Amino acid sequence: MSYYAMNKEVDPKEGSALHYFSLLKPRVMSLAIFTAFVGQLLALQENINHPMLTFFSLFSIALGAGAAGCINMWYDRDIDARMQRTKSRPIPMGYVRPAEALSLGIVLSILSTMLLILSSNIIAGLLLASSILFYVFIYTIWLKRKTYQNIVIGGAAGALPPLIGWASISDNFSFFPIILFLIIFIWTPPHFWALSLFFNSDYKKVNIPMMPVTHGKKKTIKSIIKYSFVLYITSILPYIFNYSGIVYFISATLLSSFFLYLALSLQHNEDKGARNLFKYSILYLFLLFLILVIDGYLLF
Repeated sequence: MSYYAMNKEVDPKEGSALHYFSLLKPRVMSLAIFTAFVGQLLALQENINHPMLTFFSLFSIALGAGAAGCINMWYDRDIDARMQRTKSRPIPMGYVRPAEALSLGIVLSILSTMLLILSSNIIAGLLLASSILFYVFIYTIWLKRKTYQNIVIGGAAGALPPLIGWASISDNFSFFPIILFLIIFIWTPPHFWALSLFFNSDYKKVNIPMMPVTHGKKKTIKSIIKYSFVLYITSILPYIFNYSGIVYFISATLLSSFFLYLALSLQHNEDKGARNLFKYSILYLFLLFLILVIDGYLLF
């Protein structure tokens, strides 16, 4: 059943500024802002940039992340209306018309890219545009409804912010932001598969081929554990390549060990373990990147 058929009896409601802001997926956007800011701070160790230009660059990245989320909500309005987790979003609730959401997403995409080019450089702008286009066309429109590998491949879009943040400050190539990209890229599957474990019925209802739907929970848990082992190794790459010191190495080892412990505990308690891993995974990435900055400035 289409979105419009399901909502034809719902009278249009007047949306507030908060409803339009929620289209930008502020929680997802906040993670993009933070990781991009980390990329900027690490690049600033070896470069000088005007504070206002740094701010406008970060603001542009935030707008770009929000734009991608906005278009995602427009495209997924039919399944959002049927899922328990997403049915209260502004479009299914009738607070924002689909055409308005799409228009807002397109305008913000163009505005964010142009603003980043003007406040930084064309490479950063092209990376931001690529991130938006990848999230919209590759993940949302193509992969999400077709393959269980959707979040694996699509995770590249969410892993780009630290690389964009670095490029907005520095013109020099470095393997360091590539490592930051890899950490988020490897972190994304266990993070979202943990979420899909306890919202499995929601995804099954709307035929979204998340791994628990297509391969079952046991296979999903095995995949989470495999990725957690890879994440453990990836998290210490900054130390191995001499981009960080002993403070980060010890912290990353401890944080990643607990991540792996929670992943292994899924074998004994799927529902509670999935919730614990999902919540910790957010804290994990935040602390890992925060300590990376602190350690970097201690070395600097």
